[in-house]
Amino acid sequence: MLHNKKPQVSLSLSVSGPISNLVHCERSAFSLLFDHEFPISVELKCESRKSEAMALILHSGAGNKNANKALIAAEYSGVQVELVKDFQMGVSNKSPEFIKMNPIGKVPVLETPDGPIFESNAIARYVARLNSECGLYGSTLLDYGQIEQWIDFSANEIDANIGNWLFPRLGFRLYLPPAEEAAIAALKRALGALNTHLASNTYLVGHGVTLADIIMTCNLGFGFKTILTKNFTSEFPHVERYIWTLINQPNFKRIWGDVTQAESVPPVASKKPIQPKEPAKPKETVKTKAEPKPAKKEEVKPRDLDEEEEEAPKPKAKNPLDLLPPSKMILDEWKRLYSNTKTNFREVAIKGFWDMYDPEGYSLWFCDYKYNVENTVSFVTLNKVSGFLQRMDLARKYAFGKMLIIGATAPYKVKGLWLFRGTEIPQFVIDECYDMELYDWNKVDISDEAQKERVNQMIEDAEPFEGEPLLDAKCFK
Repeated sequence: MLHNKKPQVSLSLSVSGPISNLVHCERSAFSLLFDHEFPISVELKCESRKSEAMALILHSGAGNKNANKALIAAEYSGVQVELVKDFQMGVSNKSPEFIKMNPIGKVPVLETPDGPIFESNAIARYVARLNSECGLYGSTLLDYGQIEQWIDFSANEIDANIGNWLFPRLGFRLYLPPAEEAAIAALKRALGALNTHLASNTYLVGHGVTLADIIMTCNLGFGFKTILTKNFTSEFPHVERYIWTLINQPNFKRIWGDVTQAESVPPVASKKPIQPKEPAKPKETVKTKAEPKPAKKEEVKPRDLDEEEEEAPKPKAKNPLDLLPPSKMILDEWKRLYSNTKTNFREVAIKGFWDMYDPEGYSLWFCDYKYNVENTVSFVTLNKVSGFLQRMDLARKYAFGKMLIIGATAPYKVKGLWLFRGTEIPQFVIDECYDMELYDWNKVDISDEAQKERVNQMIEDAEPFEGEPLLDAKCFK
């Protein structure tokens, strides 16, 4: 009598190669297990191919903060990632080969044996997950969720707002003062939240470096190098401690090198970059004096050099204010007197100001914000004034200012007093600081005692000012 006995099959799979191969084998094995009537025992063996595998190739230029995310993750995970050789931004990423990997031509792109990956956070995640024992994704599902949470926070609240502040100033986007104010306010809000979290945590998640720390540090590090000055970040001491602690960790330092914090906010790119085209005029004269072909070849090189020099006039060309006759008023001495006077302000600082003041070398100006009816929210109004003062940084050597935010209730009034080198408002300030057109400007008549007294009250933050309380007073010095 035959028994309907089901055979037993034992299957042993040996897998080499990347983790994706193991996953595919697991799926195939379990498919066999459930798709057949007879039982199958499956033994999976994963043999590392790390020593044989080619390095992952990262397509990006050196020093790109987005590429640094993957490179630092590789340092922690022990994965071999190499930057592609001779990468040229604007050339390499426009090639047909690159466009096949990323259709929109953005960097970085990671080239793997199984196919390309673009978007820097996705690349960093991939590299971190190649070694599950490196700890970059924590040890629990909660760790995983919180790491992803901080990665998103870093991208949406930190990196995006740094870019919204910086890139318009560098000329990569349209510069709009209200948009900048919104970006700065949003960034301060995000840094405040981060500062609160870091007050009781060394790292973002757990007690060691995770992928969240790598991505956050790359985004913050870029900001610290380019636009987040000490004056700006001092409000967030725990964030400062965090960034300097991590950026100096060996695995970070190998990729980032030495990082120096920005000393000033970049000035707004000039609206008038067309001037370098003027040297094109000599083409006509060259043709009349010499043979056309040699003239073109000989003149192109000097013209190119001239254009390069004219593109960076700031360190070379003298500011017109530096060419003015010497003044008896030394601006830095007045700023020191203002800062150091703690008592008897009227008798010491105000009297000292008028003793120093030189109406032939300097001028005083009242300014009144044109759109006070819009100042309905206190913190937005304060941020608006703070943004103005930050954008005035280009005039710090030549100016002193006081800005008063006035009123107990909305709408708040914004009024200011400014001392400028020269007898008029400097033209480069009008051209470069877009906020100037948002104010009405009136020159102070120092022969008018009422106007002179108003100057005194604004310098010393007198309250009430013109019958109203001060919400805040800010100084530019």
